[in-house]
Amino acid sequence: MHIEQLREHCLKKKGVEETFPFDNETLVFKVSGKMFCLTGLNNSGACNLKCDPERSIELRQTYIAVKPGFHMDKKHWNTIDYNIDLNDKEILKLVDHSYELVVKGMTKKMRDLLS
Repeated sequence: MHIEQLREHCLKKKGVEETFPFDNETLVFKVSGKMFCLTGLNNSGACNLKCDPERSIELRQTYIAVKPGFHMDKKHWNTIDYNIDLNDKEILKLVDHSYELVVKGMTKKMRDLLS
């Protein structure tokens, strides 16, 4: 996974913005102001993605690349290491899942603004 591939995939989604709320190195993708993907610019060997808690457990047991979210709520976030045992297509599916979880958690009014 290359950071530009991740960036392009995230920015194609409705209502997404890229921000640097923490420092100049941590790129954060948000939908309607809510985070769904974080990655480092200088160390872009991984990303943090939101995940359904039950699915998180399954993914962590199945893939070496999936770990509890670094500096995040370990129940709802995973850190995905690139180029281990998840291919780019599978990682992008997890990005989609993260985005969908965040959108699902929004009010109907906020979701309607994305349409």
